[in-house]
Amino acid sequence: MKALILVGGYGTRLRPLTLNRPKPLVEFGNKPMILHQVEALVEAGVNHIILAVSYLSDMLEQALKAQEQKLNIKITMSHEEEPLGTAGPLALAKKLLKEGNEPFFVLNSDISCDFPFKAMIETHKKNGKEGLIVVTKVEEPSKYGVVIYDKTGRIERFVEKPQEFVSNKINAGLYIFSPAILDRIQLKPTSIEKEVFPNMAKDGELFAFELKGYWMDVGQPKDFLTGMCLYLTHLRSTTPEKLAKGDGIVGNVLVDPSAKIGKNCRIGPNVTIGPDVIVEDGVCIKRSTVLKGTTCKSHSWIESAIIGWKCTIGQWVRMENVSVLGEDVIVKDELYVNGGRILPHKSIGDSVAEPQIIM
Repeated sequence: MKALILVGGYGTRLRPLTLNRPKPLVEFGNKPMILHQVEALVEAGVNHIILAVSYLSDMLEQALKAQEQKLNIKITMSHEEEPLGTAGPLALAKKLLKEGNEPFFVLNSDISCDFPFKAMIETHKKNGKEGLIVVTKVEEPSKYGVVIYDKTGRIERFVEKPQEFVSNKINAGLYIFSPAILDRIQLKPTSIEKEVFPNMAKDGELFAFELKGYWMDVGQPKDFLTGMCLYLTHLRSTTPEKLAKGDGIVGNVLVDPSAKIGKNCRIGPNVTIGPDVIVEDGVCIKRSTVLKGTTCKSHSWIESAIIGWKCTIGQWVRMENVSVLGEDVIVKDELYVNGGRILPHKSIGDSVAEPQIIM
């Protein structure tokens, strides 16, 4: 069985982390985002994964070739010369997707959830229609496009950012399709949500599948951190042995075995600490992700931050309010960083009192 993962975007919403690596390779819960999806697909019986790529595709190809042997699957790159939207990549990979004439998955690469791929296959086969969309319940439907469907799951229509309540179910960015959908899509920039789905719904060929459990589009910093909290809670209920225990650990915390944590620290709740990270004595970290090779010097205080690879956070630094540091950033001692987005390879010697981008 095949799956197409849409990874063609520039990852602009997650800058500065994506300035020197593609978003699917940014670690989420100490594993590249895309690997969470690839492993779940393989578990559901997928043996050929097609990546719709454009930006920094060599890096992506290199990283995933290693997984090919490890997971015993085939990974193919489908290169976009120009951005093709969310439907165009299906037309570009049409030949591959039609092989074997069997259903295939399509997914956005920013999604974190408890992937229901096996159940999707069963439901799609039972419905016998062209497509199945996973839907998830949200608190604020007015920010999204909502999906209206009947008791059997047959989708009737879509409403973009409704101002009054019509539904609280939104498109979760995970699909399974029969090859017949490929006849509806031309090789040009096309939106699957706006140009393909409404016609399928009109023809009675599109069904909804309700997702159980958590869901988050982790493509921007605020949502990345919210998604990390949900993911760690999910680990607590499914594989609690993966979470850290011990002195100074509070709540759900994931720590790579190679990281070193000093004395009198308070780590958590909701913290991910990557490989080769050094946390010196007396450090407090809450609701943050610290990526590989970073050093947090003594008595620094970090809350709601994503700290990129190989950064150095000085002594007595205070950082909060969704601050994001690119790779190899140095924050000097005793500074305050409030919602700063700091580009790679910068050294900052002054506090950032108001949220801003530091070039």
